[in-house]
Amino acid sequence: MRRQTFGTQMQGQDADTASARPACKRLLLAGLALSVLTACAGGEGGGHHAPHAGRNVGVLLPLSGANARLGQEMLTATRMAMNTPTAPPLDVHDTATPGGNAATAAQAAIKAGDGLILGPLTADETAQTAPVATAAGVPVLAFTSDMSVAQPGVWTLGIAPEQQVRRMVLAARQQGRQHFAAFLPDNRLGHALGQALQQVCEENGLQSPQIMFHDSTQEAITANLKTLSAYDSRAAAVPQPDPVAQAPAAPTPEAAPDSATIDPANPDGAPQAPVPEAATASAAPPDFPAPPFDALLLGDTGLQLGMIINALAQAHVDNTHVQIMGPGLWSAFATKLGALQGAWYAAPDPATRQAFVQQFMAAYHHMPTPLADLTYDAAALVKALDQNRPAGSANGYSVQALTRPDGFGGVDGAFGFLDNGKTRRDLAVFQILPTGGGRIVIPPAGRLRRSAN
Repeated sequence: MRRQTFGTQMQGQDADTASARPACKRLLLAGLALSVLTACAGGEGGGHHAPHAGRNVGVLLPLSGANARLGQEMLTATRMAMNTPTAPPLDVHDTATPGGNAATAAQAAIKAGDGLILGPLTADETAQTAPVATAAGVPVLAFTSDMSVAQPGVWTLGIAPEQQVRRMVLAARQQGRQHFAAFLPDNRLGHALGQALQQVCEENGLQSPQIMFHDSTQEAITANLKTLSAYDSRAAAVPQPDPVAQAPAAPTPEAAPDSATIDPANPDGAPQAPVPEAATASAAPPDFPAPPFDALLLGDTGLQLGMIINALAQAHVDNTHVQIMGPGLWSAFATKLGALQGAWYAAPDPATRQAFVQQFMAAYHHMPTPLADLTYDAAALVKALDQNRPAGSANGYSVQALTRPDGFGGVDGAFGFLDNGKTRRDLAVFQILPTGGGRIVIPPAGRLRRSAN
């Protein structure tokens, strides 16, 4: 199957896609700042912090090559969070040097005595870093949202499909939804969403969901959605109009009008325009039976989402009977999704990000990329753990400290880590309005539950 990425439209999307789109407009407005950062990165690389061994924080980012500007901006956010004299030193390593990769950068960080690693950026790089770091007992906070690379000691900070699906399924269940289905693109994001739906339904004692992966043509999408929604059997159950009831009444002889029967609104007795059929009760279409599910998860974006919307109409799947749900990527273009009114997506409350955005813009005069949120949060929590490290310990980066039940406050809301490498996120549920755009209908809980995530 052809490898595809999650997209870069929202905070916490898989960083692998960010590596495929290095020209993202929001990243490219700080040329002078980049020069300064490059010089700083060179001064802190190579592991020259032996006096602070064990307390140093390794940072693995692409600081050269195609994704240099993205990496530099993420490093900028890291430095913002560490901008105090007592913060632990940063040991910065470039994952894109000629002949090098994330594994060699991780080896350099371990050799320098770093007590924790922030990064790398992508799922593939995290897979390279994990064996090096876990063998040395050094925790890793990676920036991908692909939870398949998470493991004990290696956490993924990106907002993952599993987190989004979990939030929506539990919310839908609270509203009485019991039968879930998914109609998803046959790509990496689609399979991640499908796997998450299967897992969350199983964990919560729900019936196993119907999951179908579709092709990319309108004809195939419509046919597959009709199959998933049992369209043929539902259509056969629609009551047919009674031909006798629909027959027009026999004409009656016209009588000459007299003063007692003249219509003041039509004194000349001109023939009246027929009443439109749509306005008559007998012509109203009967209700189409509900499909065999009451919640449907979608995963498409862009032009293909338009095909999905067309197919939903043809298959008579709408918010009358079904709670439609989609990926958090919809937040980037929710203003264009009025045709999906009532549909849900799960994402951070943007209000929680405003203070960070204002601080970043005041310093660097452009909007930060959403991936900068992740590096800022990672560095901020590490600084807090370092400041509260137990007396006599080299650092505060223990698994016990990282997996504290209350989690951490972040730019995009509360988050926390589990022993198995999974990350918890406190997301809001948004509903798409008839005119487009999303509004919060279920706010973040304001706290983290210590559940398997």
